[in-house]
Amino acid sequence: MSARTALITGGTSGIGKATAEILHNRGYRVAVTGQRLESVAWARSELPEDVLVLQADSRSMADTEKVMSEVGEKFGGLTTLFLNAGVSRPMTLATADEAAYDEVFAVNTKGQFFTLAKALPLLSDGASVIVTVGIGATRSLTGNSVTAGSHGAFLAMIPTLALELAPRRIRVNAVSPGFTDTPMTRTSLRARSGDVAATMAAIAQTNPFGRLAEPEDIARTVAFLASDDAAYITGQEILVSGGAGLAI
Repeated sequence: MSARTALITGGTSGIGKATAEILHNRGYRVAVTGQRLESVAWARSELPEDVLVLQADSRSMADTEKVMSEVGEKFGGLTTLFLNAGVSRPMTLATADEAAYDEVFAVNTKGQFFTLAKALPLLSDGASVIVTVGIGATRSLTGNSVTAGSHGAFLAMIPTLALELAPRRIRVNAVSPGFTDTPMTRTSLRARSGDVAATMAAIAQTNPFGRLAEPEDIARTVAFLASDDAAYITGQEILVSGGAGLAI
């Protein structure tokens, strides 16, 4: 397979969409998935017309198999798989909801794992798999224990998955954003703050770089991990947080 190809789950907005744009600009053939019909329609209007935009729920094995079938038919195979689909449901022990808990793990852990499993026949030898985890998996974020746990569970799998796929030179790495200005971040903050802009400004002031990440900050790291420049990197996590979490 001569052309570089990429499938980005959760690619219709935020970090996923920014990554799709960067990879497309670098000559990749790109497919993205999104769960909500409105985000899929918006992405189709915003992304280049040759980007394949598919509606899929990562909790559904049938949807995942359909995505792989369409990507295989369109591209023939994949050199990059960016597992970026995810949900965040802030909750504490006092406010925990069983349905929300199950949804978070179904998308962020089970969905990621089985998307990778279903993609294996399409992945070329030497392909790159990148997983969005997040700084919350290894740092304390108030009200974030369930979302952090779901990402942390997949992070724990990465060294073993990297060794499992090493005979095919398929690299498996994680990228962990700090607070990033995305629609998902704003939605999560809205659930616990009446003034999202003020909350984001306050968070930015605590960051060593004095700002929140933009989706492009994360996307450029993903593009690096997808490239030949990262051909000898596997089983690793890269934090892209502007230094957040470094202070004791």
